[in-house]
Amino acid sequence: MILITGASGLVGGNLVRALLAQGRPVRALVHHDRRALEGLDVETVSADLTDPASLGHAFRGVEVVYHLASSISINMDDWDELERINVTGTRNVIDACLRSNVRRLIHFGSIHAYAHAPFDQPLDEDRRLLTGDHIPPYERSKAAAETEARRSVDLGLDTVIIIPTAIAGPFDFRPSYFGQALQLLASGRIPALVRGGYDWVDVRDVVDGAIKAEQVAVRGSRYILSGHWHSVREVARMTAEITGIPAPRLTVPIWLAQLAQPLMARLAQINGSQPIYTRPMLDAMNSNRHVSHARAARDLGYAPRPFRQTLADTLAWFEDNKGNR
Repeated sequence: MILITGASGLVGGNLVRALLAQGRPVRALVHHDRRALEGLDVETVSADLTDPASLGHAFRGVEVVYHLASSISINMDDWDELERINVTGTRNVIDACLRSNVRRLIHFGSIHAYAHAPFDQPLDEDRRLLTGDHIPPYERSKAAAETEARRSVDLGLDTVIIIPTAIAGPFDFRPSYFGQALQLLASGRIPALVRGGYDWVDVRDVVDGAIKAEQVAVRGSRYILSGHWHSVREVARMTAEITGIPAPRLTVPIWLAQLAQPLMARLAQINGSQPIYTRPMLDAMNSNRHVSHARAARDLGYAPRPFRQTLADTLAWFEDNKGNR
């Protein structure tokens, strides 16, 4: 039996489908939202990562655990919640794995947990994890969670760590932050773009790499699963080519977006929506462009698809599933 925490998210929904396609039994640990799992032949269990007692039944009889569940925040004042779910929750998952004699844990980290400087050198798995109170809460929480995952090896757990970059793709029911932004972009509702970009990766490539790592990786391994760096302007251009909706003409420098960010956050609060740009998001746009997946290519045969294909497939999925979100 394979247990997936965070099974109803973007990665989880794609991972469940990939494992079921291989004929493997899946148990999905879910909290509230189950749309990504509707109609699938999967066992669902309700549990809370912050409540160790609730995890006992979920982990019983499990051979492999994929730990995807985490709280994602682009705000600067959410440390307590992020620490509770991402750090303490990961520690509870590790304890449950050890108590239940789980054979292997696949822990999902984040590229944002790593120091991106120096920018003139490729970012790989040997970069240091971020520490310090000055680090944005989400990045700090994911670094602390990965530290827990690394320590689990010393406790006797067969743990492998997966480190994706900015993920996009179909089956984005909630949707993700990028999914929301992509829909706004595709409908012509983003007035201006920001200079900078991300390393973008298809969720299906991340899932394939993680499954391969589960099967062949050495205990304690870490794998960056990156894709291709594209500027926000390039993503907007590709989206316009796919949809026929013109891309925003205005592109502002990051420093100007940073000045306007408090106003944008206030407007989003009034409108009951998520802000398009926040300080951590703007910082990430100005991060290392050279994120190496050489280790995954060598050990796992990992080869991410072009991001334009990801955009086309994701936009098509959103169009086909307007009533299911």
